[in-house]
Amino acid sequence: MSFESFKLHPDLLRGINALGFEKPTPIQTQAIPSAMAGRDLLACAQTGSGKTAAFLLPVLHQILDQPRGTTRALVVTPTRELAAQVAADLQDLARFTPLRAAAVFGGVKMGPQEKAFRRGVDVMVATPGRLLDHLSRPYANLDSVEYLILDEADRMLDMGFLPDIRRILGQLPKRRQTLLFSATISREIAALAGGLMRDPVSVEVERSGSTAELIEQSIYPVEQHRKTALLLDLLEKGEVVDALVFTRTKRRADRVAQQLSKQGIKAERIHGNRSQGQRTAALAGFKKGRIKVLVATDVASRGIDVEALGHVVNYDVPGAPEDYIHRIGRTGRAEVKGNAFTFVSLQEEADVRNIERVLRRKLPRIRVPGFDHGAVSWGTKAGGNESAGGGSNGNGRPNGNGRSPSNGNGRSDHGAGQPPHGSRSTRLGSRRGRQRSGRR
Repeated sequence: MSFESFKLHPDLLRGINALGFEKPTPIQTQAIPSAMAGRDLLACAQTGSGKTAAFLLPVLHQILDQPRGTTRALVVTPTRELAAQVAADLQDLARFTPLRAAAVFGGVKMGPQEKAFRRGVDVMVATPGRLLDHLSRPYANLDSVEYLILDEADRMLDMGFLPDIRRILGQLPKRRQTLLFSATISREIAALAGGLMRDPVSVEVERSGSTAELIEQSIYPVEQHRKTALLLDLLEKGEVVDALVFTRTKRRADRVAQQLSKQGIKAERIHGNRSQGQRTAALAGFKKGRIKVLVATDVASRGIDVEALGHVVNYDVPGAPEDYIHRIGRTGRAEVKGNAFTFVSLQEEADVRNIERVLRRKLPRIRVPGFDHGAVSWGTKAGGNESAGGGSNGNGRPNGNGRSPSNGNGRSDHGAGQPPHGSRSTRLGSRRGRQRSGRR
C-alpha cells in the first residue's frame, strides 16, 4: 500500500514525498482510512510506530478545503515537548498547504498563544493546563472544533490530567470526530474512550506492552552507589556513544548531569523544574549532537524524538512497566536499531521482574566486573555463561567477557562507527535509503 492509495489531498502527498516517506506503517494503514471516513478511533501502537502521521494526515485532509480563520482541530498532549514536536511535525506535513498550527503549553509567555487564538489557527496543539488557562479568558473558545485528538492518552491519565480533560471536553462541540491514540490500552483508557466516543473503530497494531523489535534490551546489575561510575565506564569505552538517561527524580537528574560534566562529558538535564527555555535549549543541543548525554525524568519520555538515538539508559528502574516501555521507545525508531540499558540495584529487582512479566520474557543480564552487586544469580545458558554472553562462568566468578556485545563483535551496535543522531523527527516515518516505511 502507498500513501496515494488513501486518496489524500495532492498538497499533503507533496509534503509526504518531500519528507522522503514511501509507504505507510501498519498503524497508518489501519487508522487513516477509518479516520478519513469520519469514524471515531481508538488506536494503540508502540511508541515510534507512526501514530503522529496516522492522526494528522486524515485531519489535515478533511480541513484543507475549508475556510481559514477558525480552529477546527485540537490535539491535546501530556507534555510541552510533545506539543512542540507534534506542531513541528504538522508543519512538515503541511508545508505545501496554507494550514497553520500553534503549540500552546506552559513555561512561556501567553501573548503569542493569545494571538493564535484570536487569529484562529487551523490546528491547536496544547497541553491541558495551559489550554484551560486560555479558555478562562474571553478571547479563547473552541466552538468550531470538529476534530479532537488525544495523543498519548495513557500518559495523560498517569499524570493526573483526567479532570482537566473532562473540563476541556465540556467546552467543545458535542458533534465532533474524536481520535484517541495511546501506546498502551488500560481499563482506564477504555473507560475514557467509552465516555467520549461514538461507536469507535479500534486498532491495535501490537499487543499492549510490546516494545520495538529493533531495541536491544539489557539489564546491568550494579550497586546503587556505582551507577554513575558504570555510566562513565560505558561512555569512555565506547559501549555508549550518545544516550538519553532516565532518572526517577529531578534531584538525581541534576546530580547525574553534574557528575558527568565534571568528568568532561557534555551533559545536560531536562525536567519539570527547568524553565521552558532551558528545556528547549537542552533538547536542541542533544538533537544537534552538541550534548552527548541528556539526563531526564519521565516528563520527557513522551516528547523527545531524535533520529538514530543510539541508547536509552534507565539509570533508575521505573516503578511502572508502562514507563519502561515509553522510556525505551525513544530509541529503535524509524527502523534504526537502538539499545536500552537498565541499571538495576538489589532494591530494584522486584521492579525488573514486573517489567519482564509485562514483556513476557526475561531480559539478558550483563555483568561488568567491578560493578555487579553479585548478590543474585541471574541464570545461565548453555556452556555455563550468562545470557547475552557476559557475566559469570558458572562458578560465581566473572568470565572475563565484561560487557556483552550487542552485535557479536565485541562492540555495541551503536558504536563509534554509527552515524550521530540528527535533528530530523522520526515520529512521522522513516525516509528513503533506510528500508523506508513511514515510521512515526
